[in-house]
Amino acid sequence: MTSPLPDPGAAVRHGFASDNHAGVHPEILDAIAAANHGHQPAYGDDVHTARLRRIVARHFGEHAETFPVFNGTGANVVGLQSMTDPWSSVLCAETAHVHLDECGAPEKVAGLKVVPVPAPDGKLTPDLVAPYARGFGVPHHAQPKVITIAQTTEAGTVYTPGEIAALAAFAHERGMLLHMDGSRLANAAAALDVPLRAITTDAGVDVLSLGGTKNGLMLGEAIVVLSPEAARGVLYLRKAGMQLASKMRFVSAQLAALLDGDLWLRNARHANAMARRLADALPEVELTRPVQANAVFAIVPPDAAERLAKRYAFHVWNQTTGEVRWMCAFDTTEDDVDAFAAAIRAELGH
Repeated sequence: MTSPLPDPGAAVRHGFASDNHAGVHPEILDAIAAANHGHQPAYGDDVHTARLRRIVARHFGEHAETFPVFNGTGANVVGLQSMTDPWSSVLCAETAHVHLDECGAPEKVAGLKVVPVPAPDGKLTPDLVAPYARGFGVPHHAQPKVITIAQTTEAGTVYTPGEIAALAAFAHERGMLLHMDGSRLANAAAALDVPLRAITTDAGVDVLSLGGTKNGLMLGEAIVVLSPEAARGVLYLRKAGMQLASKMRFVSAQLAALLDGDLWLRNARHANAMARRLADALPEVELTRPVQANAVFAIVPPDAAERLAKRYAFHVWNQTTGEVRWMCAFDTTEDDVDAFAAAIRAELGH
């Protein structure tokens, strides 16, 4: 007996839980189909990966080296591992994905000590990091080697080029390196209205996890080494870390389609605009964080949130305070936002 097919109607309503819930952009699907013709060498020796490397170098500088991987956790873990020694530590915001949401992969797979730093708005500063960047040369201490930041942060906030440059200078003055989890890098660049390199290469980032899945891809991210001397052995660590795709052309073709023109920017600008529209539609709701990209954080009473969750997907961010997170994606429409805002107002007035 065959299993029944899923009900197509079950996926009709757009939710606000995550930009990962969105489908694949049609132009990305076209790129996958185009890459499906004929045979190509495996493991990155294909024409699509070669093209991607040229496109990434155009965005980030001629010295940028590109290593496509399956997912964001893989990009972070392999990237950080290439920047560190077995006795190293990595400093991050206490809300960082590498600390809270990667199931201990940096520790288990890369053998790193991840040190969380309190950061009320999700952003690290030199002053916040300074008390944790200590113990250099002391054999009793894991040696601080990398500061890793997320752009945008888990709190939905955006680092400016100056803020990133200050962290890079702080790190480099101490012989440390700066890593960026750029799973929503496009949203940050769109919010700031700057090129991608302005908040990466030009600001002093050494290694970047370049996101794609949250911005319209089916799957796939890339490790981009911006400072060649900062990373060692990515070519081998990617395989050892189970992130080397045999049919890499299908990952590379997606990223190339996203970055070659302005699709990355169009998608990000739209997602950001939908988040702003949602926030503006709810003046009666208490926003807990500035709406800087495609995330809205707000306070909703638990009973209202429980009723609303039966109709729309979203995350309760803090059970204690009633803080919720609403995410918009490249395929969120104005009608989606308006209907959701109306549902929120209805539940608040229930």
